[in-house]
Amino acid sequence: MTSLLTRPDHARTDAARPRPLVLIATLGGALAALGPLVVLLAIGVIGWFATDAGVHGAPRDGMRVGALAWLAGHGSGITVMGARITIVPLGVTAIAAWSMWRLGHRVGDSVSGHGPDADRISDGERDFTVPTAIALFFAAYAVVAVVVATLAAGTTADPSLPRVLGWTLLLTAFVAAPAIAIGSGRAAIWAAFLPASVRAGAAVAGAVLARLLAVSALVFLIGFVASFDEAATMTSRLHPSPGEAGLYALVNAAFAPNAALFAGSWLLGPGFAVGGATLVSPGAVVLGPLPVVPLLAALPAVGTPPGWVGALLALPTLVAAVTTHRTLRGRLLTWDRIALAGCGGGLAAGVGFALLASLSGGAAGPGRMRFVGPFTRDVLVHAVTACGIGALLGASVLAWFAWRAARSVPSDPGPAASTGTGSGTGSDSVAED
Repeated sequence: MTSLLTRPDHARTDAARPRPLVLIATLGGALAALGPLVVLLAIGVIGWFATDAGVHGAPRDGMRVGALAWLAGHGSGITVMGARITIVPLGVTAIAAWSMWRLGHRVGDSVSGHGPDADRISDGERDFTVPTAIALFFAAYAVVAVVVATLAAGTTADPSLPRVLGWTLLLTAFVAAPAIAIGSGRAAIWAAFLPASVRAGAAVAGAVLARLLAVSALVFLIGFVASFDEAATMTSRLHPSPGEAGLYALVNAAFAPNAALFAGSWLLGPGFAVGGATLVSPGAVVLGPLPVVPLLAALPAVGTPPGWVGALLALPTLVAAVTTHRTLRGRLLTWDRIALAGCGGGLAAGVGFALLASLSGGAAGPGRMRFVGPFTRDVLVHAVTACGIGALLGASVLAWFAWRAARSVPSDPGPAASTGTGSGTGSDSVAED
């Protein structure tokens, strides 16, 4: 451990006076919130000027739109012309999560010198450095969220502060907390206490989920590119100026992750709804009147899809099998632990995808557009089944080779044989003497 090596006097003096944990974690949480917020405020002002060259309103109106976009990315929802819109632009959420991860990792690296070292932690000494940093990080981020929601609130928007705080808590728990733990080095110490099969299963879950999301995004992009002419026609119906067209493209891009999760739900079989009494699945497509949104150009044609579309349902299982095989290939585990890690990781990846899919839907307008998004319960069942079976198949190949290798190893002769050999040798030597 380099932290325990002898250091020069000036280094020892700096280490004796580390930067305060409270200041580091609090500043990190505030900067993680302010980074994406400032970018969206700037985009809002640029969009306000690009729409009518600043003839109507004031720059604060554009800033308010940017603040509402930041809040919407944190699940606040907004009210537009009396209609409640709760669907979350996951593109904004992804930017906020990336900011949380970067700042959280830096906070963890900065507080790594606080608390006991690795040896004392291994001896069982309690270490509250990471939990304290996480709590302060969340508190600072939440304060920024409360201030933004208070300033942006109004009768025409009405963002939900409890939902913002709830999403902030989720982001902190699943993004900032792991980043702080990894940056501080505590995650590696804690992981050393876990069984090897659990660590392997976690690696499988993360890899399978990431590959499934990538394939879902690819399917959406293929569908969108194939229907790009229709998307351009939709945009031209609004007769936007170049500046308005660019701003409208950014708004659609903010919902591209939602569309990718919709595509993943379609790949798994259950599909999704785009309004009440609608269905988009590999077996049938039932649609009604749709708003003029270019992303919707990627939707398949109404009716019964071609027969070859059903073959795409095997993609999630195939992705899980190949990813699990590649993830577990270099790990030294027994055959039963390989199978357990593969199956458990696949099941966890399926649950993770269903949770993300449940966050991608919501109300997108009045009337029938209040029901937009995947069928979460069905997606959960299909995702767990497809990822679990696929991961088990991918792990079974490695488990079979590991089982054969274990059987081919000759058995140990045992203590009795060793004793007999030793006795015989001793008797011969005595007789020779």
